[in-house]
Amino acid sequence: IRKKGCDYKAGKVMLKKGKILRSTDIALLASMNFPLLEVTRRPRVSIISTGDELVFPGNLPKNNQIVASNTYGLKALLNKWGAISHILPIARDNKTSLKKALDFAVPADLVITIGGASVGDHDYVSEVFNEINVEHSFYKVAMRPGKPILAGKNKDTIFVGLPGNPVSALVCAHLFLKPLIGKMLGTNELDNIERKGLLQSDLPENGVRKHFMRASIKNGHLVVSKNQDSSLLSVLQKASALVIRQPNELPAKKGDLISYLELD
Repeated sequence: IRKKGCDYKAGKVMLKKGKILRSTDIALLASMNFPLLEVTRRPRVSIISTGDELVFPGNLPKNNQIVASNTYGLKALLNKWGAISHILPIARDNKTSLKKALDFAVPADLVITIGGASVGDHDYVSEVFNEINVEHSFYKVAMRPGKPILAGKNKDTIFVGLPGNPVSALVCAHLFLKPLIGKMLGTNELDNIERKGLLQSDLPENGVRKHFMRASIKNGHLVVSKNQDSSLLSVLQKASALVIRQPNELPAKKGDLISYLELD
């Protein structure tokens, strides 16, 4: 037996607009006798991998091929953040195949391509985006990993071209797509928040691009992985943070307070 009104009273605001509903929120709403609730629609996302060198998991790669791995990691992240994402067939290294894949991708709130956004002989994403009237917002960012990223919009659909290297694509997803999905959902709970932590070991002077370094948090200290190659998913899989190094930043010493983002 509990006293009437011991949990909450009429007129008190229990949940505010922009909150991502979790199990305890839903239980509370049910206790308040809400059988239905008006919420923001989950964004629809289409994911297109590009490249003759790719095969989906379960197929046997030839000597010049690799398995499309970041596609599935990206889908898992997007769904975790609240989107409904779909993986489309791989677009081959020609404009016709890419245009056909983009036709299948729309209607969607967000269309993501992986690979083909650089300046190689078969990198057609930027060119094809132009041909289908995607108005570019930006192309290339002075960061590593993930420099060859582009984004734009056509009517109500946002288009993002991610780099092809697995780590680059997934790091860009955390930096760009996570807050974007948050904006689509009307929440700031997916914004990236810089935190401060103590460095476990020395770091050399940084280069000209802003560097997001894979690291893990152990006993309250940031342990930066020695190998930061953008193809190494095994390093990213063990990481729980991205240490932020500003362009041309001076060497950092063990025990220094340094900025980082949590990977979640």
